[in-house]
Amino acid sequence: MDAKICGINDANTLNYIIRHNHPPKFIGFIVNYTKSKRYVDFEKLKKLIRIEKKINFVAVLVNPDENILEKIKNLNFNFYQLYDVNPQKTKFIKEKYNKKIITALTIENKSDVEKYKKFESISDIILFDSKGYEKSLGFNHKLLKDVPSSITKMLAGNIQYDDSLDKYSKITDIIDISGSLETSGKKDISKINFFLENINKIKNEN
Repeated sequence: MDAKICGINDANTLNYIIRHNHPPKFIGFIVNYTKSKRYVDFEKLKKLIRIEKKINFVAVLVNPDENILEKIKNLNFNFYQLYDVNPQKTKFIKEKYNKKIITALTIENKSDVEKYKKFESISDIILFDSKGYEKSLGFNHKLLKDVPSSITKMLAGNIQYDDSLDKYSKITDIIDISGSLETSGKKDISKINFFLENINKIKNEN
């Protein structure tokens, strides 16, 4: 089971994660969702991610328009994580900008989960998230039990950094975490370290 840490918006935290002994596979940046306190404006983002790294950088985009897609097309991103984007537009973005795609589905019931079928041939990863966006709400993870193992699954939504994370290993391939790594609205290095050590321990046990 791999990890994604999302909502990074400062250089100190980013450098800490990249240099960690057990870094996550993905780091996410909020690119165009200005309602989020973790949003990074373009000029800051450009400087922040201009860095050598072996980790996948993910641009988190909510229904992106052509303007933002053109602005970020040459930035240091490996994946685009797309919310509220239909299959046709997803395919267009993937092909035009030559990026790997994480399709984010917000889940409340079984029919929300079933939407993955429309994206499985286009997307590299399917993210099953809560309806809360930046609010870190939860949902019933048992809804994912019939999603086939051929789908690379990412799971988000009110997962705590100090949870018994091994309980997620049969549900998902990647844990996506953000809010629970924060103290007073800022990323907390001690929580990040605890989480990454925890994930590494599970990897070694498996």
